[in-house]
Amino acid sequence: MANEKVIENKSPKKRKSKFKKVIIRPSGLIGSVMVLFILLTAIFAPIIAPRDPFQINVMNRFEGPGRDFRLGTDDIGRDLLSRIIYGSRIALTVAIPAIIFGVILGLFLGIMAGYSSEKVDSSLIVFFDILRSMPALIFAIVVLTMIGPSVYVLPIIMGVTRVPIYGRLIRASTLMIKNNEYVVASHALGGSKMRTMFKHILPNVVAPLFIQAAMDIPVMITFEAGLSFLGLGVPPPAPSWGHILRTGYLNVRHAPHIVIYGGLALIIATLGFTLLGETLRDVFDPRLQRKGEL
Repeated sequence: MANEKVIENKSPKKRKSKFKKVIIRPSGLIGSVMVLFILLTAIFAPIIAPRDPFQINVMNRFEGPGRDFRLGTDDIGRDLLSRIIYGSRIALTVAIPAIIFGVILGLFLGIMAGYSSEKVDSSLIVFFDILRSMPALIFAIVVLTMIGPSVYVLPIIMGVTRVPIYGRLIRASTLMIKNNEYVVASHALGGSKMRTMFKHILPNVVAPLFIQAAMDIPVMITFEAGLSFLGLGVPPPAPSWGHILRTGYLNVRHAPHIVIYGGLALIIATLGFTLLGETLRDVFDPRLQRKGEL
């Protein structure tokens, strides 16, 4: 009993120590602060934003930063600060569902490829290679051009572009543990393939996947902004950072503040998630820890 208590008490301490390692590292601390800032901005946007982000006032178009408009206005007089604040909501509500969709599909297909027959494995590898051979941006542009931009379709298309990465990662992890004793024993005792995959294999392969997914959030934020910049992302007048950057690019000579502040918001979001994701990878990925020990 004493040994069991010691074991039970150690695991929470190990988890706490790992989270402390994330915060102690400069990159982890800076990334956490940036991510927390973006999340709080998105959640409390209606409270923080000084004005309605959709309110048009052509008499105040292209105004520079000042007392009335802290970051200035855009080409039709909308408050730039309010649009940037609400833009954080657009970025997260597109990027996070895209990651979730890609993780779920990649997880399922990856386990199927690693644990099923060689024929199924080969077919799924070909499917991953076909998806990966197409540039993600070109693939999204082609699909969105055919069906039109939509807030609901956009995360699915973006998530599909990450499926080959997640699928191959899970397949490799599944191949490593499929011959472990507890997996073989489960199958020998009459357990179905589906039960074995999702009860014994799934819990042991998700950790590297979630680390990869955390690192891909800034990729999806930039992806959405790029598509919106091209007019294929979130339909206007939604305050996407990509729309703000496009407006700033078209009027950069006489209103440079638009592209400066719009770009700064995108830089803060992507840099924060990148720093936090890389720190989580360094702390929680056992392969990197083994290399450090060696």
